[in-house]
Amino acid sequence: MNIKELINVHFNELSKSQKKVAAHVLDHPREAALKSAQELGAGINVSETTVIRFCYSLKLGGYTELQKIIREQLLNQESSLAVYRKSKVKLQEGPHFLSQVMEQDRQMIAQTMDGIQEEDYDKAIERLSAAKAIYVLGMRSSFAAASWLSYALTLVRPDVRLIRPESEDVIQTISGMDEDTVVIVISFHRYLKEPIQIAELAKKRQSFIIGISDSQIAPIHAVANVLFPIYSPNKSTLDATASLFSFMNAIIAGLIVEEKDGFEKRQERYRELNSDFLFTEGAKMK
Repeated sequence: MNIKELINVHFNELSKSQKKVAAHVLDHPREAALKSAQELGAGINVSETTVIRFCYSLKLGGYTELQKIIREQLLNQESSLAVYRKSKVKLQEGPHFLSQVMEQDRQMIAQTMDGIQEEDYDKAIERLSAAKAIYVLGMRSSFAAASWLSYALTLVRPDVRLIRPESEDVIQTISGMDEDTVVIVISFHRYLKEPIQIAELAKKRQSFIIGISDSQIAPIHAVANVLFPIYSPNKSTLDATASLFSFMNAIIAGLIVEEKDGFEKRQERYRELNSDFLFTEGAKMK
């Protein structure tokens, strides 16, 4: 396991101070590789003992073993796309490439499911159902997922908006938020600052923040009321896609069940519209 996987596996066992160490190790691996446990702890205002206990919580023999793992990772560091390509080329060496790729996706969906707390999911569905307005935000590699989620949410309930920082006045958008607003932020490595900053401003307006990311200690965790980690063995967003869309589908499914009557009324109103203008029949079979 790499250091990110170790932290994700044992995250719920860490104390608050140890989670602080975990976040720093992931954000600044070179410091952890070079500094002593005492120096690392002093830099983030925790004791040397806390750093050592963090290592034990990961089931490591101590700080030296942690440094060894991080140094090996740094020596073999590649871009996320290169790692993704290498993993798929390796699969191609065996038979049934299609089934192997989809089996990997299935395993990552299962890992994601195991890492999500059911009470957090229930709380998110409850807040989404009660919200007067829902905003969805994702940029760059997260934009496609945010766009799909906002579209799917509009099929279930009204007052859903996709935030487009590049083409709207974000400050004006945030000024209309309040305690009855839910903001869903999708943020994957490399974590852009802008979505985090928008979430912070929305939080100041008392909005409920739902974070979806690739790690329990991704930057959005400091802002989110609930955070859903999407499992990925590396930093590639491509490998997380199947798990991400499976989870978003679970959000839509939960909301449909929660708002069964409202959803049916919304669908009935949709069917009452004259659809001749919008849709065309396919060519008739001869």
